[in-house]
Amino acid sequence: MGRHIDRARGDDAPAVLRLLERSHLPLDGLTDWIATTLVARENGQIIGSAALELYPDGALLRSVAVAPEAQGKGLGQELTAAAIRLADTLNAPALYLLTTTAEQFFPKFGFERIARADVPATVQASVEFTSACPTSATVMRKTL
Repeated sequence: MGRHIDRARGDDAPAVLRLLERSHLPLDGLTDWIATTLVARENGQIIGSAALELYPDGALLRSVAVAPEAQGKGLGQELTAAAIRLADTLNAPALYLLTTTAEQFFPKFGFERIARADVPATVQASVEFTSACPTSATVMRKTL
């Protein structure tokens, strides 16, 4: 079957949550956005994810994760690029993210570090901003 990336289905939520838990990423609120979550599958198993939360003033990229056994093969880059394309297709004006570990990964996709205050209020009201990620997390933006 090989590896491919597509939109998550409702019944993918438990597998995505297990992947995020293994990756030490926040679980809160993800199931609310399963329709705009991308998953990487290999031989029918979910081995990667990237989710978008859509708000009137922008989208939040979250839950970019790759299973340990699939790391180092470019899958994180493929998922990030696919999420950027999806955000653009959905007419998001900008894409925001919070990270505590990957601030060196995202600039290659055009993300720039910004102040929390520069994030639109609708995005700041997300679970990621209000409770799931620490205030010390790096905030980044990519204008689409």
